[in-house]
Amino acid sequence: DQLSPRSVLAWRMAQAAVWVVGAFILFCLLFVPKLGILLFWNILIPVAPALFVVATGVWRNVCPLATTALLPRHWGLSKRKRLSVAQLSKLNLVAVIALFIIVPLRHAVFNSNGLATGILIISMLIAGSVAGFFYEWKSAWCSGLCPVHPVEKLYGGNVLMPMPNAHCSQCMNCVIPCPDSTANMHPAYSKKTISHKISSIMIIGGLPGFIWGWFHVPDQAIITSVSSFFSVYKMPALGFGFTLLLYELLLPILQTRRERMLISIFAAAGVSCYYWYRIPALFGFGNFADDGLLLDLRHVLPAWSLTVI
Repeated sequence: DQLSPRSVLAWRMAQAAVWVVGAFILFCLLFVPKLGILLFWNILIPVAPALFVVATGVWRNVCPLATTALLPRHWGLSKRKRLSVAQLSKLNLVAVIALFIIVPLRHAVFNSNGLATGILIISMLIAGSVAGFFYEWKSAWCSGLCPVHPVEKLYGGNVLMPMPNAHCSQCMNCVIPCPDSTANMHPAYSKKTISHKISSIMIIGGLPGFIWGWFHVPDQAIITSVSSFFSVYKMPALGFGFTLLLYELLLPILQTRRERMLISIFAAAGVSCYYWYRIPALFGFGNFADDGLLLDLRHVLPAWSLTVI
């Protein structure tokens, strides 16, 4: 449905405000790294999964990376090329692989290095802007290469509050089906190519175990060897393999008519596992001392209290 001028104005104001907040966080990462790490990794990122579950469209509408990537299109500078189904499916697969490569690197680099995190964000800004300059609307970046998009689709498969698409004034069919206009779209919604199938299996089946494994690896302030660098991948890879195998075993048993339910179960397992570990870590009760600490409540609350919560 087309938004009213008042609604468009409200969303543009929200996009501008969130973009300014994002720019401030990026500035802090580069020049006040301790504060930047706190704001980005310990406040913004922990909120994101819950937002995806409740209202994925809110984030899709105000994400600073998306706003930047779409500027060439809004300003009439985009070449507006179209991606084929096969091309888009390959971008989706690259996005899933990038997610599983980048996230463990938080333990090795990004969680303790604001400059490195800032460079990562700048790299994504450049990639998104280039994609927006050449390709139509959200096709190449927001619905293609963005490594957050696979998680949006998995967690946003049964949202509490659907949202309108506040970027596009009219549908240009740049992505079919459109993740911004298709209610409760999930990673297995489209299986048109082998890349679609592989990426959907990886994100649905592998993410819950990957998350579990990720929380069993400590941050490494100093990388002393190649083996210590790659050690951050061991537990996430083991968890990924276990739940991926479980998903593949259950899928034929439940058959196609139960696939949607199975996807929802794995999505719920992923986000629940994330908060089971992340919330205690935010308040000093994590597996590894001060990793991911937002506010130390160890001298205020008993350890069992957050487990109960």
